[in-house]
Amino acid sequence: MKPRRRRVVLSLEQALSLPHATLRFVHKGWRVIRIEPTPAGAALPGDPNRYIGKRIVGEDRRSYFIAQNVGKEAIALDLKNPQGQRLLHRIVEALDVDVFCCNTLPRRHRQLGIDYETLSAVKPDLVWAGISAMGPEYPDAPGYDPAMQAMVGFMELTGARDGPPMLSGVPLIDLKAGDDVYAEVMAALLEREETGQGRQIHVSMLQSAASWLVTTMPLLNFDCDPSEIGRAGNEHRKFIPTNAYPTADGFVFVAIGNDLQWKRLTQIPKFAGLARETRQTQEGRQQERASIHAEIAGITRRYTRAELMEDFRRATIPHAPIQTIAQVAAMEPVARKMSTSTMPDGRTIRLQPPAVDLDRPAHFAFPPRYGEHTASVLREAGVDDAECARLAASGVVSLGQPDPG
Repeated sequence: MKPRRRRVVLSLEQALSLPHATLRFVHKGWRVIRIEPTPAGAALPGDPNRYIGKRIVGEDRRSYFIAQNVGKEAIALDLKNPQGQRLLHRIVEALDVDVFCCNTLPRRHRQLGIDYETLSAVKPDLVWAGISAMGPEYPDAPGYDPAMQAMVGFMELTGARDGPPMLSGVPLIDLKAGDDVYAEVMAALLEREETGQGRQIHVSMLQSAASWLVTTMPLLNFDCDPSEIGRAGNEHRKFIPTNAYPTADGFVFVAIGNDLQWKRLTQIPKFAGLARETRQTQEGRQQERASIHAEIAGITRRYTRAELMEDFRRATIPHAPIQTIAQVAAMEPVARKMSTSTMPDGRTIRLQPPAVDLDRPAHFAFPPRYGEHTASVLREAGVDDAECARLAASGVVSLGQPDPG
């Protein structure tokens, strides 16, 4: 059988959302080349995320940049310059690029020569995918996860009932939009196998996030109580009791999802006093929500977490300790699935696991320094060393800085 050609993804990317999407292509074994702008004025060059967090290697590979950019190449082009745009088109054609991605403002697509119409004229079967705040109909809207969490109602759903709105501890909208790009690109490539045609994909962070409001937004149709679509703290809005309960040495999370689990809970001697005729159904427990939570907390705080968890395990009650990130990293099911990379000094670092098991080792090259692969990628596109030097001297491309070693 003829070996399958390695897919090539060219991505004008920065921040988190699109780099998260293209990392998933790296996990598939595809070649991902990230494009960053050439230096402008006194600003630090390239993706601003290069300069966030603790310095890891040199100035441009700090801690916040590492995890989502392993296994990639990096080139720097001035796409405001027509020469830079022509170079991009040469690269698309010469490297037989399968997928082009970007997460710049939609109003800039045509200005930079990266719009679908322009690039598909260079390569008709190209799959083009862009992430923006609200789609191309709102070309000037910036998309930042915290602001989008506020706009799309996530903050209204997060936090204590009587407290202020809160951000999620994870950048959910960035990651959701990135995963949607990954899924839609996969679907487009599958279609291309049948039709030979490329496709344009626009992922709106707002729409992507709103699609997750499946347990709240539809309730507007049914004269819902405000408590059904507002903040609930650690409780579940429907399944009672579900909450984080205090113990003698911390907290334990308990999730009762149906009437049978409630019955099993009340059969544990410690919790037998919770049983009431009126509480046998979810509807009945909903009416006594506050008193049930208070009674359970009064019981759990008298026992250690380990003792309670053993009771719940024996009764097959869904429960979990509330763990730190370090504790999660130490869990055997997580630790053995982690991806890894090797730093320039030879140390191996452990990163988050891939979303699903891979059919290859989950070890990836350390993230590239700014402009590290500009010269080598241009050579593949037929640009000789003399022309490359001229382009660098004129600011059309940047070759970056040598590795600090």
